[in-house]
Amino acid sequence: MCRDMNREHSIQKVLRDAVEGGQLAGAAAAVWRDGDIETACAGWRDMEAQLPIEVDTIFRIASMTKPITSLAALMLVDEGKMALHDPISEYAPEFSQMRVLKSADGPLDETENSKRAMTFEDLLTHRSGLTYGGVHRGPIARAYKEALGGDIDSEVAPDDWIRGLASLPLIDQPGSAMYYGRSTDLLGFLIGRIEGSSLGAVLERRVFGPLGMKDTGFVVPNEKQHRRAAAYGFDDTGRLTKRTTWGGAWGDVVVPERPQNMAYESGGQGLWSTVDDYLKFARLFLGNGAVDGVRLLRPETMGMMMTNQLTDAQRARFVLLGQKPFAVGRGFGLGVSVVLETDKTDLMRRGSAGTVSWPGAYGGWWQADPEQKSVLIFLAHNMVDLAQMARGIGLGVWAAIENFQTAAMAWEREPAKQPSV
Repeated sequence: MCRDMNREHSIQKVLRDAVEGGQLAGAAAAVWRDGDIETACAGWRDMEAQLPIEVDTIFRIASMTKPITSLAALMLVDEGKMALHDPISEYAPEFSQMRVLKSADGPLDETENSKRAMTFEDLLTHRSGLTYGGVHRGPIARAYKEALGGDIDSEVAPDDWIRGLASLPLIDQPGSAMYYGRSTDLLGFLIGRIEGSSLGAVLERRVFGPLGMKDTGFVVPNEKQHRRAAAYGFDDTGRLTKRTTWGGAWGDVVVPERPQNMAYESGGQGLWSTVDDYLKFARLFLGNGAVDGVRLLRPETMGMMMTNQLTDAQRARFVLLGQKPFAVGRGFGLGVSVVLETDKTDLMRRGSAGTVSWPGAYGGWWQADPEQKSVLIFLAHNMVDLAQMARGIGLGVWAAIENFQTAAMAWEREPAKQPSV
């Protein structure tokens, strides 16, 4: 159970106010600081059945999956199974001959040859030339949908998915610019090829098992489904309502219930997890790649993951949902955002320099601040697509995250608990 801290500006109050204001169905959050932890929950994992959100509620974490997949890839780098500058065509010959669109929204047959091979570093930094089809208006949008299926769950088998993606032109030359998209999904499938098993099996063996992340995976087992948060979104008037299908942030709708035999596993956005499980992962960024005596990455590799890899021009050029999140004071490492200069007015730059973070489209967000030795995690199920966001529907969850961060950082500034004598 989550504990109500009963402070006027507590984390609990932030969550409760968002739920009572109809901004989200429910949420769970945690603040970890140098061994001390506070958790809070509010609202419902199932409103109709009056089942409350609890600390062990299982959420679909969307793009918060990406840092986990990126970590697994870097574990293979540490072991010499691949190198950042290796062409991915060594493991996916489907990508040996790539074409690049002359215009991102132009005809698919107006292309030029790729100037160099796509590398694993390109995938980890989203500089591969891959994208999300839903963010475009040109022919590439339909081509992505037809070749790859849904963003979260897809009936397309992994090898067919790789072949379908490789058949499409890139929207820019590899290495030239950052485009948020399918890079991490492809990275996940390549991890599976290198390891000779599914991505889910690799993550379980290498990450979830060693860290004790017992409730994280691509499928919620039958015996745990009573703890799963249901899908909630908004109707056209902005009223909170239950969804019968999972909405994709980029406008896609995926299967209402993932078939047990589905081979596709999205390394970019497919995982389910809990606050406690994700905390175990996030603490790796405070321990130079290790947590509670379990080391997953070499300190040098973790340091590289947490270091900005984008040029100033690439940071200034990158656009996501109409914003330029890396233009000032923020960069991108290998799978995570990195604070370069602190700005207390900016949600993604409030941490100390070196703080890493990444959000999920369903209202999830986390950050790890090595200087403050703290981790903040917020999980919710807020199914909103791009069209609704453009109309201002469903954005209350991001205000709730910002208020949570404010309350959490106030708790961080309180004196540490002193041992009794």
